[in-house]
Amino acid sequence: MNPASGSWLRVARVSDVQAAGTMVIRAGRYTIALFAEGDRIYAIDNRCPHMGFPLHRGTLREGLLTCHWHHARFDLQTGGTFDLWADDLIVFPVEIRGEEVWVNLHPREDRHAQTRARLEDGLKHHLPLVLAKSVLRLLDLGEDPVEIFRIGLEFGVHYRRAGWGPGLTILTAMMNMLPYLDPRDRPRALYHGLDAMAEDCEGASPRFPIRSLPGPASDPERLHRWFRQFVEVRDAEGAERCLASAVEAGLPPVVIAGMIFAAATDHRYIAVGHALDFANKAFEALEIAGWQHAGPTLTSLVPILVSGERMEENAAWRHPVDLVALLEQAFEILPTIPAADPASKGKWAGPERLIPVLLGDQPVDIVEALLEALREGAPWEEVAGTVAAAAALRIVRFSMNNEFSDWDTALHTFSFASAVHQAMRRFPSRALLRGVFDAAMSVYLDRFLNIPPAPLPEEGSAVGDPDHVEETLQALLNRQAAVQEVASVVAGYLRAGGEASRLLAALGHGLLREDRNFHTIQMMEAAFRQFSIWRGTPLGDWALIAAARYLAAHVPTRRAQEQTYRIAERLHRGERLYEELAGMEQGER
Repeated sequence: MNPASGSWLRVARVSDVQAAGTMVIRAGRYTIALFAEGDRIYAIDNRCPHMGFPLHRGTLREGLLTCHWHHARFDLQTGGTFDLWADDLIVFPVEIRGEEVWVNLHPREDRHAQTRARLEDGLKHHLPLVLAKSVLRLLDLGEDPVEIFRIGLEFGVHYRRAGWGPGLTILTAMMNMLPYLDPRDRPRALYHGLDAMAEDCEGASPRFPIRSLPGPASDPERLHRWFRQFVEVRDAEGAERCLASAVEAGLPPVVIAGMIFAAATDHRYIAVGHALDFANKAFEALEIAGWQHAGPTLTSLVPILVSGERMEENAAWRHPVDLVALLEQAFEILPTIPAADPASKGKWAGPERLIPVLLGDQPVDIVEALLEALREGAPWEEVAGTVAAAAALRIVRFSMNNEFSDWDTALHTFSFASAVHQAMRRFPSRALLRGVFDAAMSVYLDRFLNIPPAPLPEEGSAVGDPDHVEETLQALLNRQAAVQEVASVVAGYLRAGGEASRLLAALGHGLLREDRNFHTIQMMEAAFRQFSIWRGTPLGDWALIAAARYLAAHVPTRRAQEQTYRIAERLHRGERLYEELAGMEQGER
């Protein structure tokens, strides 16, 4: 091949290509397949865009090229595929100059626009490999991960009639975890988030948003009251229109958050805590994507707010102790408690005195201890964080004598308590304080999970070589139910003063290489958040030890999703998965 002006290269003689029908040549960084059909010669990337099979081994009939591995079909002229799970071909411009075939190595495509379109195809049709490849390409092209997240968020809030669900929660959790991950794992996290969300929307009918009220905006306080009334009577249409009107009127985020979190705590532990947890995640998503997405994002919360089970309807919250009545008495006292001064803790001694009470078996004492902490001037967010720490300690001491499904019971409490804590940090309110008490009662109800309590990782737990904590953890996580061993490694590393960022990245990788589990992702993301807040204290350590135990109990999986991602990664690196070197060398010119 001889270079000419620009990117045009002379690659073959016309007669040679026509005689062979198909010819493979190397040109720059590409392996190009030349096809002759009639008086036309076409040039394409020889790797099937689906999984890299050499296309010169395919079949060409009437301009339709079929790959012989998964039978993906392509229009040879445009490169377009007729099978959405495959990508479009890279097609190179061809010129015939006398008896010579010249190819332009600048493909006929806008890679950025084409990859965004393929990302949307992957979301619409739930195509995991397409999603993985699109994420890798977009990041390589310089796309901001936030923009990729926005595309997923917009899709998720519009294409799931049931509203905010596990998929959008996973997507947001993965974005929250990005700063803690090794850079090589960040595309993997985005892939998992988008794929989970696409899976959640697959086969679902779209949401058709309800318009805001016409004319001037109603009084904010009236909208607040209306919204809570509509949620109270499970009127989804009324609640959604009220919330849409509040957003359209330009009410500040703190006002709208007050409406939503008040409704989410008007009843006890709605939908096993998922209603408030999802609401917190929706506000986190808006912090990432921007408030301009508030309308469809926040109204997607209405379905779970109005339809979720209320623990007033649950026997465990009513008998043998009526926890609901106990909490209602406490809530009558909350308006009399002065607002805490964030700069001062008043007379409050801190979490150490409260945690043993929270882990006790006397709900009356638990409620009174929370009220006393608030009366003493304890910062509301710190009280909420202390309850989340107690919930984490339940998982640290989770007995292996429990049924496996009981892990989820403990997880629900911790995830809810952490969400209350995060919401209180952003939008503190007396209404949200009720969520702190709900979380405390759920910690109380989980007390049976610590009978007998699992031993705490012993003082001086060995981590082996701290410089190889990643390898140690990954080896243990390849074993089934290595719960105590993993907990000991994490505890030992923290006590030895190991670099926290390495431990977080190692645990994050251990999560991402497994097939997705909604609750495990909730556990890990909440634990990372709690550790960051309480770093350097036993409360922070409990969060990571709890996460490590939960993860170890749920792995290894089949890792089918990791296989999909690795295929995409290898293709993105340009690995020639299926081309024979001998054939390549013979075809070079």
